[in-house]
Amino acid sequence: MSENRKPDQSLERAAAAARARAEAGRADPEPSLARRLGQIGVLGWVIVGPTLAGLFAGRFCDGLAGTGITFSAAGLMLGAGLGLWLAFRWMHGQ
Repeated sequence: MSENRKPDQSLERAAAAARARAEAGRADPEPSLARRLGQIGVLGWVIVGPTLAGLFAGRFCDGLAGTGITFSAAGLMLGAGLGLWLAFRWMHGQ
């Protein structure tokens, strides 16, 4: 130890740091497991909903136009892209 400080200064600093961490934890608690699982569920539906909507819209257009899976594939990709973009925005807005 240094000659200039008292031996209990490091203990005081450690206690103050622990107290600050405890107060910060009480001020901003970690979300519960149920809340985290709910967020994961919402995130899944944010992606799946537009993907399925794009697929169904594509199938409808394929039925009208008499094409194979052209519009279905395009709708699926557009819906998935939209869903991922919405999920990205939702995650960064939370």
